Amino acid sequence: MPFKYIRTASSGLASATLVLALGAAAPADAAEKIRFGLGWLPEAEHCGFFQAKATGLYEKAGLDVDLIAGGPGVNTAMLVAGGEQDLGMGSSFTTLNMVKQGIPGVTVAAFFQKDPQTLVAHAGQGISKLEDVKGRPVMVADFARGEFWQFLKSRFGFTDDQLRPYTYSSAVFVADKTAIQQGYVTADAHYLGGQLDQPPVIMLLADEGYLNYATTVFGMSSYIESHPEVVRAFLATTAEGWKSCMTGDYTPAMKLATSINTDPAYGEGLWKASITEMRMRHIVAGEKGEGIGMMSEARWAGFFADMVKAGVYPADLDFRKAYTLDYLPMVK
Repeated sequence: MPFKYIRTASSGLASATLVLALGAAAPADAAEKIRFGLGWLPEAEHCGFFQAKATGLYEKAGLDVDLIAGGPGVNTAMLVAGGEQDLGMGSSFTTLNMVKQGIPGVTVAAFFQKDPQTLVAHAGQGISKLEDVKGRPVMVADFARGEFWQFLKSRFGFTDDQLRPYTYSSAVFVADKTAIQQGYVTADAHYLGGQLDQPPVIMLLADEGYLNYATTVFGMSSYIESHPEVVRAFLATTAEGWKSCMTGDYTPAMKLATSINTDPAYGEGLWKASITEMRMRHIVAGEKGEGIGMMSEARWAGFFADMVKAGVYPADLDFRKAYTLDYLPMVK
């Protein structure tokens, strides 16, 4: 089963079970320890973190970083809120949801300027853009129905009667030439393309106004405010790791990640395809050169306004509590 199609949400606060830690013993000179929760099993979408670990960037900055794997049933937001992890990977939804629940979670950086979320369709079905999907059945996971599906309803007039169960397998999509399902741009062409007669039609929501920040770094406000220089050092070195992944040799990160996650589905072929997509589509630094790890007041406000319009959040929610721009890495 293609791994990307069993991805689960990490923006809520449900129970978690699977934790896989990667970290060396703390050096004798008392390096600052950081427990960082990844959003999924080690993969190419984590390249910058593993590159910083594998090439010694964290160590040179005086940091001893454990990269803790996510996976099915792992809820990073809950682990961070409970103090089991210092920082975690999420999205704009993660800390907005926390603030909505009265939990002081704060996003400090965004390493994906473009959310990789997609809808995928077969070629030859009269579908080339999101507007063409209106009124057609779409397979969407339960978690997504409260997130990007609401954006599609608000922006493009989708309706809930279009929803179909998402089977967490490509088999249904491949067998049904009229099928449409959610996907992830870093894996769609690699997995689905190899099973179809023609390349799939891939519609990247970020190219159609979906402003969600992805691969964010967040933590509890108490931790961030009491460790400002540690947070800044972690973000700066991670940004350097991402820059290396996007412009240089990502092999150190790939070797380290695949030594931990040995599932062949996450191997060199997918890494190459995923990095190629990230580079080609400007996932990390953005189409306009926003910068690695960067965020803006305007974009947070725009995303929140979209989600209020879509009915996800109440208009009186203090969304500015969900993020801070005080720790952003300055890496282009």
